[in-house]
Amino acid sequence: MSLLASDRTGHGEPILLLHGIGSTRDDFSALLPRLAEDFDVLSLDLPGHGGSPLGTWPPTVSALTDAVEADLDARGLGRVHILGNSLGARIGIELAARSRALSVVAISPSGLGLPAERVHQGVLMATARTLMRTLRPLLGTMAGTPAGRAALLVGMRARPWEATESEALAMRGGFADATGFWSMLWWAILQDVPTGLHRVDVPVLLAQGSVDVVGAGQTPRYLALIPGSRFRLLPGAGHAPQSDAADAILGLVRETAARGRELLGSGA
Repeated sequence: MSLLASDRTGHGEPILLLHGIGSTRDDFSALLPRLAEDFDVLSLDLPGHGGSPLGTWPPTVSALTDAVEADLDARGLGRVHILGNSLGARIGIELAARSRALSVVAISPSGLGLPAERVHQGVLMATARTLMRTLRPLLGTMAGTPAGRAALLVGMRARPWEATESEALAMRGGFADATGFWSMLWWAILQDVPTGLHRVDVPVLLAQGSVDVVGAGQTPRYLALIPGSRFRLLPGAGHAPQSDAADAILGLVRETAARGRELLGSGA
């Protein structure tokens, strides 16, 4: 198989980074070198995003997870720690249910929205897609200035002007250029209903920014479905808070990975 487009760096236990719909692996570009101090970091472009072909139809959460799992197999990776955001967090939880995770930090996972919340999320994602395609010729210039980054990442980050140029350019490879975006929005976001999460047997840390205007109340609902999961609020952070709460996210990853090691060491 063709591997998904990726960045890989660092040493130690493997950790997989999974972005949300309409973004790319560059969404984690500022976090990646800091994570690489402790982990062997694999950051992927999800199918249809950035440099990864869609390659699956229909693009349901199950099919997207199949593609990520096949990529792990091709790289010789078994269980991995996972840091995911939005759709990437949902896929990370699905991987945990398939016994492919050592631990999971899931930031604003999709999947448990009420009907009105799904409509709200769909409208926001559709608006972002339309706007980014319209602005595509200007995205490179906009990403180079704090004001431009603020315009590009408004709604996704609470302080979008603090994001890096690479993080802002993730909108080009995602919302502007993603292949099969509308089908993925329908199948993987609006129609997705998680099942089988009682099979998750590793530590799962659920996190959500306090000013997340996209994910609504979905994240805490996973607590009732995932055994032993925990929830943390990220004060002053948005839906994709990689630059809003970088230090806090790194702390959650290290804490949850340590719990995973303890569980593995105990043989539970």
